[in-house]
Amino acid sequence: MKTNWKRVGAVLFTLVLVASLVTLAPSVGADRAFAQTAFSVSAHIGDFHVAVANYYQVPEREVIVIRERRIPDDEIPVALFIARHAGVPWTRVVDMRLRGDSWWDISVRLGVSPDVYYVPVAVAAGPPYGRALGHYKKKHRKEWRTIVLTDADVVNLVELRFLSDHYHVAPERIIEMRGHDRDFVAIHTEVRGGGKDDSHRHDVAASREQDSPGKGRGKGRGKRD
Repeated sequence: MKTNWKRVGAVLFTLVLVASLVTLAPSVGADRAFAQTAFSVSAHIGDFHVAVANYYQVPEREVIVIRERRIPDDEIPVALFIARHAGVPWTRVVDMRLRGDSWWDISVRLGVSPDVYYVPVAVAAGPPYGRALGHYKKKHRKEWRTIVLTDADVVNLVELRFLSDHYHVAPERIIEMRGHDRDFVAIHTEVRGGGKDDSHRHDVAASREQDSPGKGRGKGRGKRD
């Protein structure tokens, strides 16, 4: 009996094609899932940047430029916060940070006093805010100029003000979520859809007064830039 090589070839081609499709399917699904996840994460970070730009009244592109200069997302508000209170361009603040200065050293050199970082809360705060706010609770207001904050303290306090003030959320809610070791981009994603909390509106108003331009200038301590 003669072998029909054309038929054999067709069968082998079909088998190879089916095997290739079976192997490729999971890969395509994984790539699609990865793309969706990456888009989701990117969208959340993008929303965070838009919120920062709106709150500090700077173009969104400038926020992206700060990020492209390797300032972490949760520290971008700090650069803009210090620039606002010091009355200097944010580029100057970022340049100092990239030279290795701590956020506190930058604040001191640019004349930003410790009182602008304080956020009033109605309850005793746990970690990480217990330490940061504890500096203010343990001293009389006249002694606040002697306070020294770590980078972590500065980031936590600036983010607390930004998120609670921008979204009209009680600071205590931000503190609770941060206490569960959640990063600020994730916290932002949750609170951005929340409504106003009237029971703590007086705290928000106080925060706004503390954060208003022109009230953050101070003599500071240390060398001048």
